[in-house]
Amino acid sequence: MRSNAGAANSECAPPDRRTPYNGGFRLPRFAALATTYFSAATFKFLRDLARNNNRAWFAANKSRYEDVLRQPFLRFIGDLQAPLAKISPRYVADPRAQGGSLFRIHRDTRFANDKTPYKTWAGARFAHERRREIEAPSFYLHIQPGDCFAGGGIWHPEPATLKKVREFLEGNPAAWKKATHGKAFREQFEFYGESLVRPPRGVDPAHELVEDLKRKNYAAGQPFDDALACSDELLPHVVDAYKRIAPMIDYLCAAVELEF
Repeated sequence: MRSNAGAANSECAPPDRRTPYNGGFRLPRFAALATTYFSAATFKFLRDLARNNNRAWFAANKSRYEDVLRQPFLRFIGDLQAPLAKISPRYVADPRAQGGSLFRIHRDTRFANDKTPYKTWAGARFAHERRREIEAPSFYLHIQPGDCFAGGGIWHPEPATLKKVREFLEGNPAAWKKATHGKAFREQFEFYGESLVRPPRGVDPAHELVEDLKRKNYAAGQPFDDALACSDELLPHVVDAYKRIAPMIDYLCAAVELEF
């Protein structure tokens, strides 16, 4: 997870139209879908929740959660269905309130030292249609004060999946470099998660992808500020990010023997 260094932007000030959000690339337009989803109230709710992370406070503020976070996010997911299907027909934006793409706000605290009951962020995973059969890469959207990003990949893979990905990387370096080592990708995206100190057992330390082979996760994201999350640029911006990261997702699908 990225730091909250950008938290000062969380009042959702109107975006400066003179400055592109995407590093200079022109964003695609969705005239029929031009709308806003989140607002300053969304980020205020999340900041308030971080300060009052208990069941009594949440129960008293549940209507705020529904009005400014959950329902807007479900609308976004519904509007993402058509553009995501154009990127890959194998990936699903599921706007169901239960069992869909949106993560529950309740934390699983069974094995955690931190027993606070609620997440202080909202996220949605847009999964492969065969996700229940095979551990698959996914697209992802994260909304959190000062820490919004859109991206995808495989996060905390099981050992067998991680082994498959590394073996595929070893044998197919050119396509990975094309998908993730180009200037445009490196300027827009950052990889998340920890890496090994040394190469995995059996990997040549001189391998051209040795730093990638050390990764414990194969997930990357494009950060954006809270003002963009509150603007009508959010949907086209996220779709643009998914188009840019799609070659990496396609590669990871091939690594685990899935169609993209």
